[in-house]
Amino acid sequence: MSPTLIAALNHYLDSNGGDDGALVTPIDGLFLMRSTCERLPYHVMYKPALCITLQGAKQVLFGDKLFDYGEMQALAVSVELPGVGRVTRASKSEPYLGMVLQLDLGILREVSAQLSPPPKHDGNARMGVFAMDVEGPLADCIGRIIQMLGTPQAAPILFPSIMREVSYWLLTGESAGEICKLASPNGRTQRITEAISLLRGEIARPIRIEQLADKAQMSPSSFYQHFKLLTSLTPIQYQKQLRLLEARRLMVEDGTNVTGAAYRVGYESVSQFSREYARMFGTPPKRDIAELQAPLA
Repeated sequence: MSPTLIAALNHYLDSNGGDDGALVTPIDGLFLMRSTCERLPYHVMYKPALCITLQGAKQVLFGDKLFDYGEMQALAVSVELPGVGRVTRASKSEPYLGMVLQLDLGILREVSAQLSPPPKHDGNARMGVFAMDVEGPLADCIGRIIQMLGTPQAAPILFPSIMREVSYWLLTGESAGEICKLASPNGRTQRITEAISLLRGEIARPIRIEQLADKAQMSPSSFYQHFKLLTSLTPIQYQKQLRLLEARRLMVEDGTNVTGAAYRVGYESVSQFSREYARMFGTPPKRDIAELQAPLA
């Protein structure tokens, strides 16, 4: 990334708060992150997106799979996944700078349908996350998105066309075989995504694996195997992390108390909720929420 674009990005961040952390931009599906120091691991629910490091380095753990990506590299996430991220290289003179660009599945499918021949995956099932380089025309698209932040009135007009370009270069690049799985409306990735949507939509209700498998149009054994391969988690592990992340959000953003959050995400025992929460986040719920809200206060 050129010094000019890095300067432009820092200027935009300084003009919109200037603090470390994540920033929601006026452009739908575009988030920025800056950190002037290495960060402790933090839990996030990742959506289908390109998570791009523009400066510095980052590490993300999904289940038992660890991914490192540095400058002008991206983590491509093809399915909604709970992960643990950590900034591994940052300083005041060269802060970590990152961008999350959520993928528009509608645009991906539209572009894929126009390609001749259309991209094909090799048929091998893999985890729905991989690291890739951001270079050439794709890097040029990212640069133009950064420039666009300085002229927000241009975004509604120009951003959709840039996302079409991004989709084209993804679907014709070295990782096209993986990206095209997202563009297939009846592919295995999409069907498991529909099962994940059921888990999220019915977060407080016990759901049997047979129901998830039926939603994904698979046998229970095939669904279990492919779900774990795609997410690096079993369906039960995924549901537990989904519930705990949602409970944390309810307590931080909505001010819900521990008991209310536990019941709203499907726990019948507050003590069990507190134990599993502390195991995942490293501290009991009340203390964790107090620490998270302290900077805001």
